[in-house]
Amino acid sequence: MNKQELDKIKNRALEEHIPIIMDDTLQTIRKYLENKKVDRFLEIGTAVGYSAICFTEFLSDNGRIDTIERDKERVKEAKINIKNMNLENTIRIYEGDALEILPELNEKYDVIFIDAAKGKYPFFLNQSLRLISKDGIIFADNILYKGYVMSDYNKHKQRTAVRNLREYIKEVSENPNLKTEILEVGDGLAVSRIKI
Repeated sequence: MNKQELDKIKNRALEEHIPIIMDDTLQTIRKYLENKKVDRFLEIGTAVGYSAICFTEFLSDNGRIDTIERDKERVKEAKINIKNMNLENTIRIYEGDALEILPELNEKYDVIFIDAAKGKYPFFLNQSLRLISKDGIIFADNILYKGYVMSDYNKHKQRTAVRNLREYIKEVSENPNLKTEILEVGDGLAVSRIKI
């Protein structure tokens, strides 16, 4: 992988305040995936393609990443970034709203990474459980949302997001088919493994 090009993508995103995966979150995911064979990877929330590019290191030889993004400008930038990294055959971008695209997907994925609209996490979970393979892993980023989720935060502005993130945590924690850890890395990472 062209590390220089990747750093350029990362630095530009940080300069423009585009949310991208944090280094410690990526490192944590690496620990979970370093011995796993990943053929199919689904990402909900592409932004500028930085995380999808990083995730290619976890793929098997013919592995592929499908990633969903609704922001047209970000899709445009992601396509350029993916092309510059020579990954057009590895990463496929679905352009549009994940709420509409996810129900249309019928493939099984070894790993699903959720990092999109916080208020929609319960819906994303529901779809992920349908699409995840038997021994798959679902990662949900920013699950603690600046600490609001575990506090008694109740300001109107973020109330829906906070409520739905709490609901996500409750669902993955109580689902008998999942083994879930909530980690305090980055802005919080939920790791749910499918029990075989």
